Amino acid sequence: MTPIHIQHPDRFHGLPVHTPAVSVPLPAADAVAWRLECDYDEQTDFAVLWQQFLDTVDTSRVRALLIGPWWREEYTPFEPVRDLIVADADRFPALRGLFLADVVGEECEVSWLRMCDITPALEAFPLLEEFTVRGCGQEGLGMRPVRHAALQSLRFESGGLPGDLVRAVAASELPALERLDLWFGSSWYGADATVDDVRPVLSGATFPRLRHLGLQNSELQDEIAAAVASAPVVAQLESLALSMGTLSDTGGEALLNGQPLNHLVTLDLRHHYLTDPVLDRVRAACAPAVVEAGEAEDDYGDEDMDDDEEPERYVAVSE
Repeated sequence: MTPIHIQHPDRFHGLPVHTPAVSVPLPAADAVAWRLECDYDEQTDFAVLWQQFLDTVDTSRVRALLIGPWWREEYTPFEPVRDLIVADADRFPALRGLFLADVVGEECEVSWLRMCDITPALEAFPLLEEFTVRGCGQEGLGMRPVRHAALQSLRFESGGLPGDLVRAVAASELPALERLDLWFGSSWYGADATVDDVRPVLSGATFPRLRHLGLQNSELQDEIAAAVASAPVVAQLESLALSMGTLSDTGGEALLNGQPLNHLVTLDLRHHYLTDPVLDRVRAACAPAVVEAGEAEDDYGDEDMDDDEEPERYVAVSE
């Protein structure tokens, strides 16, 4: 299986990411996306780090903020960090991009990220345009339906996205939303969303300005592909991502038998279980759209297993 690694972004919300250090002069407040993290070797906890940031940076000009590891030695839940950010939201009138839990596997596996209800953070910044959240459902990640007039990009990176969160997204009023990415993850880590949970999004009526849709990293990738094949929302999209999951020839055939996809700029199918003949047909049918696929993943199964047994297939990001 080709590994897909979660990495720290070099840029966020169109800005280079900068992690402040004591010995380095600070850049202009609006020139970078600020990434705050607790250093394992230092004795400063996040509350102190946060206050130092407020005291040394003109936060009224900060345009983008990323929260990295917020603990030093023993892992702590995210809710107190969320509460700090919400309490000081008025100090960030220019904030347009927010990334909660920019944490990679070397720091903490995504399945261990103890998130919380992230709705207060979204509500605290009514002018926010880009919101990314990383974490797992079985560790408390949640959201309530919201109305947010400015949000253009919403992204959940998860190894186990809870169904109630997916339903909350679909029930939210986000009239400016142009990009939506949902990493569903594995049932082992709390993923219990169904295709029915995203049908309001697939209707096209929920987010009329949507131009990119990512329904990814799912054990139900074939079912999602079948639903997308006849979904009205596809006609308004410029890019579609069905990557990182267990997409097989069943899902590939559903796409081939569905509505045309050649109006897309890109169709992302990376980390898939398609055979070469089906993938070739998908590429031909989608031309001139670019189909990003790469090589197929290997099925995990015993060569001696019975014909009625299914090989094991895995999503790209779970634990």
